[in-house]
Amino acid sequence: MAATAFLLVVSVIALSVITLVFPDLFGNLTGPPLPPGPRPKLLAGNVHQVPRVEPWKTYADWAKKYGQIFLLRVFGQKIIVLNSHSAVADLLESRSSIYSDRPRVWMYKELIGRKLAVFSISSENPRFRIYRKLLKSGLSSRANQEYLPLLYRETKTLLRNLKEYPDQFISHARRNAAAIILEIAYGWQVNSNDDYFVSLMEESFKLHAEIVRPGRWLVDAYPILRFVPSWFPGGGFHKQAEIYRGQFARIDQIPHAWAKEQLHSGTYTPSFTSRYMLKEDGSAPSDEEEDIIKWTSSALYVGGADTTVSVLTSFFLLMALHPESQKRAQDEIQRVVGMSRLPTADDSDRLPYVRALILEILRWCPVAPLGLPHSVTRDDVYDGYRIPKGATVYANIWALSRDPEVYPNPSTFDPERFLPAPNGTLTQMDPRKFVFGFGARVCPGAQFAELSLFVSIARILGTFDVAKPVDEHGREVEPKVEFTTTVTSHPKPFECRITPRAQASEQGVFDE
Repeated sequence: MAATAFLLVVSVIALSVITLVFPDLFGNLTGPPLPPGPRPKLLAGNVHQVPRVEPWKTYADWAKKYGQIFLLRVFGQKIIVLNSHSAVADLLESRSSIYSDRPRVWMYKELIGRKLAVFSISSENPRFRIYRKLLKSGLSSRANQEYLPLLYRETKTLLRNLKEYPDQFISHARRNAAAIILEIAYGWQVNSNDDYFVSLMEESFKLHAEIVRPGRWLVDAYPILRFVPSWFPGGGFHKQAEIYRGQFARIDQIPHAWAKEQLHSGTYTPSFTSRYMLKEDGSAPSDEEEDIIKWTSSALYVGGADTTVSVLTSFFLLMALHPESQKRAQDEIQRVVGMSRLPTADDSDRLPYVRALILEILRWCPVAPLGLPHSVTRDDVYDGYRIPKGATVYANIWALSRDPEVYPNPSTFDPERFLPAPNGTLTQMDPRKFVFGFGARVCPGAQFAELSLFVSIARILGTFDVAKPVDEHGREVEPKVEFTTTVTSHPKPFECRITPRAQASEQGVFDE
C-alpha cells in the first residue's frame, strides 16, 4: 500500500515537471500560441508573482506590458485574465455558450462537496438551468414589488440604528442586508446584530474565503493527488476536506430545516422556500426538488447579502470623502421628496443624481473586482491566441472600471458622468453592464440589488450627514481608502461621522 502511494506521488511529480517544462507537449504545437504573460517558474508557475493584495491592480499593469489578454500558470492550471471591454464582450458575452462553465476546483467542489452550489455548479449540469429559472422567478420585477414593504420596514430599522449607534454603521449595514435576504429566503426575521442565522452566514463567507485562495491546495492543480491516502505524507488535505464538509453541511441545513418546521406548524412567513416547498397540487417535493430549493435559497444570501454590505460600506466612505456629491444628492431629495416623508422606489425616476451617484459607487469600487471565475468548455482562438479547453478565465472588472477610453479621469469619483443626456441615454458606459457578471452567469438578482440599494441610500442621504472623523483638536482626519482582497471586496475598517439632519429629526422620520 505504502509503495503504491509512493510510486503515485513520484509519477505525479514527474508528470508535473514534464507538463511545466514542455507545456504544449500534449497540445497543438502547430496552431496559435497561448497568450503571453509573466515568465513562470519550473513547478510553481506564476504563484510567486501573483500578489496577495489587490491583484486586480497588478493585472491591469501587466495588461499594459503583455496585452489585454494574458496567461498565468498556477502549478498546472492555466489562467486567462481579460482586461478590456472588447475581450470580455467577445468571449464572456458573445461566446457565452462555451465560456459560462466554472473551473473544476477539486478541493472545494469535489472533496468538500460544493459542486452543486448555485455559484459553483457546472453550466453543463441539468440543474444549472433549473437554478436560474427559480432564481429569476423569485427575483422578478413582480416579486420585487412584493418585497417593498420589507425593504421599507428594514430600512427604517437601519435609520434608527444609525441614529442611536452611528459608530457601528458597518454592523448596521450587515444586519440590514441580512434581515432582508433571510426573510425573503426563509421567512426568518432578524432582531439583532448578533442574530444566529446571520452568524451562520458570516461563518460560511469566512470558510469560503479560507478555502478558495488560489494555489492553496496542490490537489486543485494535480487532481491525481486525490487518490493519495489521508495517512500518507501530503494527504492531510483529505482530513481537512472532511472538516470543511461537516461545517458547510451544518450551515446549509439549519436555515432550511427551520423553514420546513415553520411550514409544518402552519406559522410560516411567506418566503422563497415556502413558495416552492408548498406545491400547488398539494404534493410534497421530491428529494431532488427539495435539494434544489435548499441550494437556491442559500444562494439568495450568498449572492445578495455580502455584496450589498460592500456597496453600503463604500457609500459611507465615499460620502465622507466627497461632501459636495453628498450635498447635491441631499438637495435633490429635499427638492423632489421634501422632508415630511422618506424616499420610496416610486421616487427613483425623479432623482437622477441619486441614481447616478449609486452607479458611480458601483463603478468606482466594484464589489467583485475579479468577478467569479469562468471556464471554457472547448478549445478556442481569440485575437490570434489559443484559449485551451479547461482554462480558467477571469474578467478584471476593476480594470474595466478604470478604462480611460471609456471613463475619462477614471480615478475621479464623479457621479455626473452618469447623469442622463437630454434624450435619456447615458454618455458613458453603464457599469451595470459588467459589475453584475456576464452571459449565462449574469446575476439573476441584479434588479433586486438595484432596488434595495436605491431605497437604502436615498433614505440615508435624506436623513443623515456623513463626514470625515475629527481628531482631539477638532481637525478632520482623512479616511484611508483600502480594500480587502476577497471575492467580494470591502473597504477596510475606517471611521466617519454620521449625524442626523435637523429636518429629519423635526419631521419624526426616525419614529416607529
